[in-house]
Amino acid sequence: MKRISVALLGFGVAGQAFSRILLKTHDAILRDTGYDAVVTAIVTGSRGTLYNPQGLDLAEALRQMNEEGRFDEKSPDFSSMNAFEIVDTAEYDVVCELTPLNIETGLPAADHIRRALNRGKHVISANKGPVARFYRELKNLAGEKGVCLFFETTVMAGTPLLNLADECLPYCKVDRIEGILNATTNYILKEMAKGVPEDEIVRRGREEGFMEADISMDTEGWDATAKLTVLMNVLMDAGVTPDDIDRTGIGSVTAEDIKKAAERGNDIKLMCTAERTADGKIYGKVAPEEIPDRDVFSDENLVAVVSLYTDLMGKITVLQYGLETTQTGYGVFSDLIRVIKNISR
Repeated sequence: MKRISVALLGFGVAGQAFSRILLKTHDAILRDTGYDAVVTAIVTGSRGTLYNPQGLDLAEALRQMNEEGRFDEKSPDFSSMNAFEIVDTAEYDVVCELTPLNIETGLPAADHIRRALNRGKHVISANKGPVARFYRELKNLAGEKGVCLFFETTVMAGTPLLNLADECLPYCKVDRIEGILNATTNYILKEMAKGVPEDEIVRRGREEGFMEADISMDTEGWDATAKLTVLMNVLMDAGVTPDDIDRTGIGSVTAEDIKKAAERGNDIKLMCTAERTADGKIYGKVAPEEIPDRDVFSDENLVAVVSLYTDLMGKITVLQYGLETTQTGYGVFSDLIRVIKNISR
């Protein structure tokens, strides 16, 4: 029996959802691949660290976090190590970068990834910052070290968008991307169209757990910009950062704007667009736009949607319905399975 060990940097929604999926599928993975997948480290910013090179009790880790709000300092696996110490010294084969996004610098997440790659470790990232800011550098470093660098969860959670392009569209050139990539703004605009006051929309969103206390990253377009940057870098080799994107959030959109758009048979959505021009330059834009209410982008049941315009396969559209925590964890999990497949070849 072979073993693949995982270190989790962060144990929020993505980390906990991944852990529940791994617990559920562990025996099937072992049966199908011959690999015993274990988690040896879990690091949080303020709620403690667990480390056991032989493997942690994931069910117990989840219980402690959910019932006590932090890891038990009396646990034999409790550790004082921080994220960098785990990355630099712990025993693991794959590190999962699940820390909060810093869109301005991509740090410290990018440094976690660099140091893990330099140790010859595989990396899975749910953090958009490093891919948006340092994609080419990190991709080249992973290639130099002969390890995997996967990041499906950075865009549309577990929806297989990046993996689709990587695995199923060989030699296809993407010349245009259109999409709705931020679920929060999509929800806000949809509820505004129903006449719900903005403060009520935000209150409900926070109560249901999918809106942060500070929603400015969403409403000002930064989250969508980071995701578009990832798509441009990965699918179009654009070599851009979020600073290169023409960004406008939804802060100036009013209920009256939405009403007038509806009278014209349109909805307002925060659209993300990237296009390769005739001279080879690639331009990216995030801004509210009027969309015909019969267009797929206006489907009120959608959380996110992306259309890729390719030279060999034409237009391909990927739709995401629902926004469950399991989807975010599944993106990390599916990347782990890709790592196992890669090292099994």
